[in-house]
Amino acid sequence: MPDGRALTDRLLPADPRALVLVLHGGADRSTAPLGPRSGAWRRSQALARHLAPTLLADDIGIVVLRYGVKGWNAGVDALPSPVPDARWALDEITAEHDVPVAIVGHSMGARTGVAVADHPSVRGVVALAPWLPADDPITPLTGKVLRAAHGRLDRITSPRATRKYVERAAAVADTEFTDMGPIGHYMLRRVPLWNAVTAASVREILAR
Repeated sequence: MPDGRALTDRLLPADPRALVLVLHGGADRSTAPLGPRSGAWRRSQALARHLAPTLLADDIGIVVLRYGVKGWNAGVDALPSPVPDARWALDEITAEHDVPVAIVGHSMGARTGVAVADHPSVRGVVALAPWLPADDPITPLTGKVLRAAHGRLDRITSPRATRKYVERAAAVADTEFTDMGPIGHYMLRRVPLWNAVTAASVREILAR
C-alpha cells in the first residue's frame, strides 16, 4: 500500500455487478498522514456501513479509500494529493472486478471524485456537501453523471458554488443538484435523508 494510502473497507457481495468507491474529505493544505483517528475517514466508513444493506442487496459492492495525506495540496507542477490516490484505487478495484463504478465523495472527496471521473470504469459521481469551486474543470465529467447534494447552512463548503459548478457541468454531463434543506456540512443531521439520496443516486448512475 504505497505512501500510506489504503483501501480500508471492502463490503462486497459474492459476485458484484458494480462497485461504489467512497472518498472522504480533507483540508485545503496538509501533508500530515491520515491516522486512525481521522474524522473525515471515519465518516466515510460510517457512510459505507449505512449504505451497505441497501446496495449489497442489489449486488453493488462498496470500497472505502483512505488517502496518504490529509490535504488537497494543489500546486503549479503537481496534481492535488488525493487525485493519484483515487486513480490508484480505481485501478486496484477494477483489476479485481471488471464492473462499472460510481464514486461517492464527501467534501474534498467529491472534488477528488470529479477529478478522476474520466477513468474508464467510472459512470458518475455522487457529490455530498462537495467542495466544488465554481470554476473547477468540468472536462473529466464529459459523458458522465453528476449528482450533487448540499445543505443550505453549510459554512465549510459553498452550496452556491456547487450550484454554479453543476450548471456549468451540464454542458458536458448529466447533472442534478439536490437542496438538502437547512443543514450543515458534516451530514450529522437528517442522516436517513443523506443515505437515501446517496443510495438512489448510486442506483441511478449504475443503471445506465
